[in-house]
Amino acid sequence: THTVSIGRYGFRSIMPAGLRLLSGPGCPVCVTANSDIDHAIALARLENATITTFGDMMRVPGSSTTLARMKAEGRDIRIVYSPLDALDIAEGLPDREVIFMGVGFDRKPGFEPTTPAIAACILEAAERDLKNFSVYCAHKTTGPALRAIANDPETAIDGFILPGHVSTITGVPPYRFLVDEFHTPGVVTGFEPVDILEGVAELVRMIVTDEPGIENAYRRGVSRDGNAVARALVDQVFEPCDTTWRGLGEIPGSGLRVRDEFAHFNAVRRFDVEVEPTVEPRGCRCGDVLRGRITPNDCPLFGKTCTPEHAVGP
Repeated sequence: THTVSIGRYGFRSIMPAGLRLLSGPGCPVCVTANSDIDHAIALARLENATITTFGDMMRVPGSSTTLARMKAEGRDIRIVYSPLDALDIAEGLPDREVIFMGVGFDRKPGFEPTTPAIAACILEAAERDLKNFSVYCAHKTTGPALRAIANDPETAIDGFILPGHVSTITGVPPYRFLVDEFHTPGVVTGFEPVDILEGVAELVRMIVTDEPGIENAYRRGVSRDGNAVARALVDQVFEPCDTTWRGLGEIPGSGLRVRDEFAHFNAVRRFDVEVEPTVEPRGCRCGDVLRGRITPNDCPLFGKTCTPEHAVGP
């Protein structure tokens, strides 16, 4: 959302010489690996299966197709606005398997608000005794990815604009490792023009004075300690695992999987599907964008063969 606001208000064009605003892995859609999308597509091919997903995943390409194309071919794929919508669909279709594609960020740090919602959804499914509901879990913990980028010798990042809405759950302290390990400042900001400008100004101040810290420029939405109840909810349902990030590769301990006591709601455990071999699109440089090595305009496909209507990458 920061990237959208920065583009919408033309902030890159007014930044002084020597200051660049780069887009990193700030969105759960853009970091979802082809292999995860391929797995969701394989689940969509199951007979008697209904796939539910947020709309932003529909046109993100896997190795050979998208969920949108699968829907056009007649598969039952539905856009929902809340995981609870998927629960209601499962309750209304007791003879079909309803699978929710869970994509989002968790804490340590960076906690996508949908993650506790999906945890609550699994607990609600257990309470309702729904036998035909499950989740394909592709959640990620952003701390390890932030560490990987900060530690990347090919990427020179002087400061991080940290997520606003996800920090409503984590609070501010989990980002402290950026300062302690990398001497790099960070600022949690909101998404209005004044929020972003205040965040950039605070980062520049800390860089110029060589006094790195983790600041909160979004106090109207983010408290220092976040939401402990939501964090406990996620810990109850999910546990850490290794996972693959688009462009960053496999990062140990950076994913989440459904705990064994809720295995019935884990689509990976319930359905043994054949997933096609993962193929990365030729010429796509989304990974370099996510690492901060280039901007989207530097990718030779951007705006040409790769457009929002016909995406090559996310």
